[in-house]
Amino acid sequence: MSASPRRSAHNRPALIALVIVAALACLALGWWQWERFESSSGTGQNLGYALQWPLFAGFAVFAYFRFVRLETETEDRHTPGAAPQRTEAAPKTAPREIPAGILPERPKAARDDDPVLAEYNKYLAALNADEFDDRVRRAGLDTRNTERSAG
Repeated sequence: MSASPRRSAHNRPALIALVIVAALACLALGWWQWERFESSSGTGQNLGYALQWPLFAGFAVFAYFRFVRLETETEDRHTPGAAPQRTEAAPKTAPREIPAGILPERPKAARDDDPVLAEYNKYLAALNADEFDDRVRRAGLDTRNTERSAG
């Protein structure tokens, strides 16, 4: 039984419909802002929005085509048995990982072996343990008897 063929990246009806609806909505909002600008109460802000909304529509279309291209590159790279065919006209793909040494190293916490600080931390731990034991005794529980009876 053969594997089901993968859908082409161009054959995504829901995604295509989403891009079309988004682009049309942006264009409609741009038209609405243009009409607001031309009205008697229109301002320069309306003109700015009227010019921005078509850019948003163009970005939705651009993002869709970029998504399709990246998805196709990924599928081509992960197909078993497919030899990479490089021609002079084929664009080089950008690296997908950050090379080592680009980012600065995280600072390490300094180990402080101060004996006075270590003694103070032991003192605080003992105080906490004493307070915990006191609360357990006040609650009527015995910390020394850890066996449970069945009834």
